[in-house]
Amino acid sequence: MDLTALPLRAAAARPHVLLVTTPGGTATRLAAERQLRLQDLPQARTPAEADVLLVAGPECRGLRPAIDRLWQSLPAPRARARAATPGVLPDALARCRAELAAPPGRRHAGHRHEDRAGGGPDAGSEAGSEAGSAVGFGNGRDERDGHDEDNGRDHGGHGSDSDHGSHGGHGSHGSHSDHGSHGDSEPPWGLPMAGQGADRDGLTLDRLHVPLGPFLADWPDGLTARLTLQGDVVQRLRFAWPPLGERPTAAGPPFWGEPWARAAAGERVDAGEGARRRAAAHADSLGRLLAVAGWTRAATTARRLRDDLLDGASSARLRPGVRRFARRVGRSRTLHWLTRGTGVLTAEAARDAGVTGPAAWADGDVPARYRTWLAALVRDVDRLADRTPLDPAEEGPRGGAVDGRWPSAALVRVLPELLEGAELAAARLVVASLDPDPDELVAVPREVGAGD
Repeated sequence: MDLTALPLRAAAARPHVLLVTTPGGTATRLAAERQLRLQDLPQARTPAEADVLLVAGPECRGLRPAIDRLWQSLPAPRARARAATPGVLPDALARCRAELAAPPGRRHAGHRHEDRAGGGPDAGSEAGSEAGSAVGFGNGRDERDGHDEDNGRDHGGHGSDSDHGSHGGHGSHGSHSDHGSHGDSEPPWGLPMAGQGADRDGLTLDRLHVPLGPFLADWPDGLTARLTLQGDVVQRLRFAWPPLGERPTAAGPPFWGEPWARAAAGERVDAGEGARRRAAAHADSLGRLLAVAGWTRAATTARRLRDDLLDGASSARLRPGVRRFARRVGRSRTLHWLTRGTGVLTAEAARDAGVTGPAAWADGDVPARYRTWLAALVRDVDRLADRTPLDPAEEGPRGGAVDGRWPSAALVRVLPELLEGAELAAARLVVASLDPDPDELVAVPREVGAGD
């Protein structure tokens, strides 16, 4: 009797999918999230939970080593596929299911499925860029909904311990050998060694060098933050991004900024189309922030609203749900308590750094920014039927172009100053509240780094 056939069929019927996105792959990522939701396929947040590794977006040579490390972390049986475009997603998932269901003797070890639009296999060079040498992911603990306010009450459950456990804290990076701080020597057992240094209180504490990214749940895909921690406090950080020659070649404008790019090129675009795309982008950003904060139910609501906007739902249909969502999130005492006073970016500092859009309008901390997103979401849902021409100078989801550069470049540039001195869990929230768009970073004509 074959004792493995039944478990294999069960895994193939409802596999857990670890979805990672390469820069330039936003449209494919959105389609994949929708496909998984419609097929009731759970998304894995860590490799240990996953049966399938699904890479969404164009090939990026600088991220190949990071993707290969994720793949090696998946337990067997496992399957892997790349979908460079949304149209190939159904076939990619079907092939992965067939691979999982195959008897062990017929399964190809480490088999990869690559669609023809993907530009070739995503495995190859082991000598990756610095940004591709470390992979961040959480520790697999289930998130709990600590914001159940349906009965008018706020419940706790988002203290720093749970945030570190659920959101890829420094305890989850012990398996990565290259942390950019040890010269040519290899850290023993793949673990970064702690040095010592004086903290702000005059004490001598261990310093630990920790990477976050380039693939981490609810993190800007492809971006690596290299942190120096004392305790759980960020003392120093810098951002790494694959060198220009190792990034994907953008085939067009960033997904979220596409209506404005078309309007700037002389095409007539309705203002309502811009409002729809901007509202969907804000819902996507809110979903990411709420997931990092641990409010899973509200994050799911935000993502469903995003999908409804992109599917063309009318203002009349969306308005009640959007307003109810905005009230619930905007008035959450627990979410405000969790995020207040973190990542303060004044309007003056934003202007000096070239930051535009919601991050500049908010003139404040994380709550000020997510409330700005909520207000903009409500306004834009009311404008979906606007047929007047879209003004190319109108700001998109993350602001307007500065000196020919997409606005996410400035968002990344301002992050180090906001994060130094913050606790690690708060740092994740600050990044999510600015939410730089990897597609826009690909479109930037030169490398973005903390020293820019």
